[in-house]
Amino acid sequence: MAIAKLKLFRINANITDLDNVLEKFVHLHCVHPIKSSEFIDRVHGLTSFVSSNPCNIIYKELQDIEVENNKTIPETFCEEADETFDVMRDYIYTTHERLKKLTQHKKDSEILIKKYKDALIQVKNIENLDISLDDVFSCEYISARVGRLPLDSVEKLKFYKNKPFIFKSFHEEKNYAWCMYLVTNKYEREIDNIFSSLFFERIHIPDFVHGTPESAQSTLAMEIEVAENSLTFTEQEIDKIFNENIEHLSHVKGELKLLSKVYDARKYVVGLGDIVSITGYVTNRDVKTLKKHYEDMPSVEIEIMPADSDKRIAPPTKLKNNWFTKPFVSFMQMYGLPGYFSIDPTPILALTYSLLFGMMFGDLGQGLVLALVGYLIYRKTKMQLAAIAIRIGIASAFFGLLYGSFFGNETFLTPIFTNWLGFQDKPIEIMDPTFTMTLLLGTVMLGSFLIITSIIINMRISVKKKDFAELFFSHNGLAGLVFYLFLLGGIGLNMAYQIKIITPITIVLFIVLPLLLIMFKSPLNRLIHQEKMFPEKIGGFFVEGFFELFEVVLSYVTNTMSFLRVGGFMLSHAGMMLVVYTLAGMSGNIIGQSLILLIGNLFVMGLEGLIVGIQVLRLEFYEMFSRYFEGNGTPFETFE
Repeated sequence: MAIAKLKLFRINANITDLDNVLEKFVHLHCVHPIKSSEFIDRVHGLTSFVSSNPCNIIYKELQDIEVENNKTIPETFCEEADETFDVMRDYIYTTHERLKKLTQHKKDSEILIKKYKDALIQVKNIENLDISLDDVFSCEYISARVGRLPLDSVEKLKFYKNKPFIFKSFHEEKNYAWCMYLVTNKYEREIDNIFSSLFFERIHIPDFVHGTPESAQSTLAMEIEVAENSLTFTEQEIDKIFNENIEHLSHVKGELKLLSKVYDARKYVVGLGDIVSITGYVTNRDVKTLKKHYEDMPSVEIEIMPADSDKRIAPPTKLKNNWFTKPFVSFMQMYGLPGYFSIDPTPILALTYSLLFGMMFGDLGQGLVLALVGYLIYRKTKMQLAAIAIRIGIASAFFGLLYGSFFGNETFLTPIFTNWLGFQDKPIEIMDPTFTMTLLLGTVMLGSFLIITSIIINMRISVKKKDFAELFFSHNGLAGLVFYLFLLGGIGLNMAYQIKIITPITIVLFIVLPLLLIMFKSPLNRLIHQEKMFPEKIGGFFVEGFFELFEVVLSYVTNTMSFLRVGGFMLSHAGMMLVVYTLAGMSGNIIGQSLILLIGNLFVMGLEGLIVGIQVLRLEFYEMFSRYFEGNGTPFETFE
């Protein structure tokens, strides 16, 4: 439950060994390499090896072979390339050309077969006319068109009934009507345009078809058989080429992928004279793996340094979380990723989110249902949100047990505490009017504790970063902590025990002085770094500082009061379920009551569960994360 410790590494080699170094480097899946552009512009004399990837063109041609032939070429894993790029390119090009000729012949055969089959259908449609096809299609003054027309277009033909054409529908199937229309040569173009606008698909009867429809059918059937035999032969030839070359194609595909990665990896290489180097980060536990990876190349030197050795680059962040906190990483990443020198807020988020959600949505029955639904969804989809639902569902069930709430029934669990455990009543009675003020004050105290914890976390991070201005003078540092604790203590002691600690002296020491330190944080920070305290006009600083200080003081109040929503939703949940049971009690039969209770519980779970989830996330982001979490980290990404 922390940020993994990293080391900065640098792989140094002679430029003659670059390809060999890169071929091994692309198989390293435990390092975060740094692009050469991070160094080139900052150091004179460094060179980059970034270049266009020649593998992309030939790899694209290999993909075209797969798509055009609806085949999938398996990929053979390659540790190193044993064929030159030119040999692989010529081989793929030659194979593709052979396949393209056969593929085109296959497409032509398929088009021809469809054309002949459509013509055969249409010839069968007109066989009852008992007339020669030559007589139908060779008239001097009348043109005949055969084809198919969408059924909805057939209905629209009635709008053109005054036009000079004869329409005949033979039969209908699915969404089309097989049909024919006749028109005189004078109106041929006009009628053709009308049918074209109605999406008429004309079918041309091949020129070799003559005689009666019966003889035409025989001719077409023979031609279809010839075309189908040709198609079968072509498909067999394509399969034969694939079967003969599949092993070689698979090997070439693997080598091309390897070479493509090698070329892409050049963007991480920096050159200085005859020496090339690759810089990056590796976790402490993978340092041995990195060194062992290049142990068979004695000419390669690997330097291992502390993560902060190079001030030009910021170390990336790699998180380590256990089974409970890991799903909450998705929530944390919505805000950002912690920097390497910060802390991982995921454990805090997981604990406080579950705690606050359980308090606001406390119900034993509904919580168990939420956990069960989350488990079933996660088991099938591995969705992180479903995994979160399991955890917050269990938290809801736990607080629901304390509240004595079971699917909204506030008395169902009471006998467990009174009869079995010997309590006078259940631990927490949400609906007791005398408990309301205690509940609201308790949530404010909880919120104050979480805010104080957030400030302390920020102070710890400031120590880690050696940011002393943030540590001592920030409103989320020591000055803010003293101010906030004094106000809370003064108000609390006065309300509970009538002890007054707020006096003129304490006001100066614990209110005025901390606020002045907060106001002068930036000038004091410049003073620490031996810079001019007020580089601009001092009057503008005081005006701007006053309003910023007012906003800071106001934020303490609003952030603290914001936690009242926790108590509000605890009361809201109980109140909504009370309404559901009231409506169920108004029903006259048990079936109606059961139906209302079922729908009511589902409604409350869906609506209020969603709202509570969003509100808790808001508390996490605005009242806690904003005090100690910047979210400006870079993710640890390996080269794939």
